[in-house]
Amino acid sequence: MDAEPLGPADLERFLRASQIHGEIVFPGVPTPTVEAAAAAVGCEADDIVKSLLFLVDGAPVLVITCGTGHVDGRALAARFGVGRKKVKLADAATVLRESGYAVGAMPPFGHRTRFPTFLDRRVLDRPVVYAGGGADNALVRISPQDLLTVTQAELLEL
Repeated sequence: MDAEPLGPADLERFLRASQIHGEIVFPGVPTPTVEAAAAAVGCEADDIVKSLLFLVDGAPVLVITCGTGHVDGRALAARFGVGRKKVKLADAATVLRESGYAVGAMPPFGHRTRFPTFLDRRVLDRPVVYAGGGADNALVRISPQDLLTVTQAELLEL
């Protein structure tokens, strides 16, 4: 039997237990896309960060990038020394199984499994960012520096 999906309450517990300076916000409307999330909290699209799970040679790897950014799979392939065809975006079932969160709601931390994590350097240029908050109507507001600290991410040009 599959475990219950994680949600905002689980993420809130992780924030408090880890003493992370971040907060879960509920903007009152669903935030399934970068554009919808930015409009809901009144920020620029690049203040929204996406947490994407990739499979690199079959192993899960988390990538965090600005909302309008596209991840170049070649950068991940080069970082891991594999061919580009060995880098694939994880499907929804894999994301849920590995992280505990649904696609579109997955936060950048607090997952069931700890993944090697890569942060696009451009995220650090933002004053504050909003990421998936565990549900399609929740976001986590956090400073990019705190995001870097809690994820222990490696900076990468993505």
